[in-house]
Amino acid sequence: MKHILIVEDHAPMRRSLETTLEMEGFAVHSAEDGRRGIDLALSEFPDLIVCDVQMPQIDGHAVLRALRADPRTQFIPFVFLTAWGERQDIRAGMSAGADDYLVKPVDRQELLDAVRIRLAREELRRRNTVGFRPDFASPKPLEELGLSAREAEVLLWMAQGKSDADIGSVLGISGGTVKKHAAHIFQKLGVENRHAAAVRALEELCRVPPARSNPS
Repeated sequence: MKHILIVEDHAPMRRSLETTLEMEGFAVHSAEDGRRGIDLALSEFPDLIVCDVQMPQIDGHAVLRALRADPRTQFIPFVFLTAWGERQDIRAGMSAGADDYLVKPVDRQELLDAVRIRLAREELRRRNTVGFRPDFASPKPLEELGLSAREAEVLLWMAQGKSDADIGSVLGISGGTVKKHAAHIFQKLGVENRHAAAVRALEELCRVPPARSNPS
């Protein structure tokens, strides 16, 4: 069973996240402020952390810095919760080492997709610490899976845990169009959902080309 830590000072939001994750079989730990969140992370070592950005005294950025500075918690996937008006905070957080962000109010399926994709990435990293370096610079390698150029672009962002709305915003297309591309991707890859597609993409993006032989 995977353990998720929620750090959120707004009680109704915290309870909603707890309920959603518990119903999906996750063990959930909750903290009502940043200090308690750090303490729980260092005692429970969760598999993933979902943390609000704006909290009194110790905000989400301080929580992230503290955990990234500790070798015991530096690789735990960390997802920010934010309001639409906090885009500047998100850019700063991603630069500091956050893995992703979710915009409030959090859609249930978006939350579960983000959590599962980040857990899958971490599982791949643990299995192959040296080789796990997914290269998100170009979607071109994903075309080798039999995808069109546009489908490869959509899958590239899907593998980074982005929602349909985020992908549409990046690529300049509607969320509905993203969903249509996603359906084609699932069919071509022979998978049933975003999580499985993202894992397949990560495996492809981590693939190391064979070493060239030295000329004799």
